[in-house]
Amino acid sequence: MRINLTKKEIVNSIYMQIGFSKKISENLLEDVFQIILNNLISSNKVKISKFGTFILRKKKERIGRNPKTKESKIISERNVILFKPSKELKNFINTND
Repeated sequence: MRINLTKKEIVNSIYMQIGFSKKISENLLEDVFQIILNNLISSNKVKISKFGTFILRKKKERIGRNPKTKESKIISERNVILFKPSKELKNFINTND
């Protein structure tokens, strides 16, 4: 069973743990996301200590196929975001089962 963590749940967690209002908590979370996105776009890499690194990578144009119809299509060039967890995060995940 897969459970997704929503933005609303993160805002509620900030609200409960820090005591800011829900509106301030939401603005704080949005600001953090915006800082990460802006830095990712400008420098193609964002490293957060003891968490991991977000990397912006450009994928080239390539040929893809529809597995049902076997029809070939060109997949356009695009940017993708990759995440590489830090050693600390990997160790934390693997020791806290």
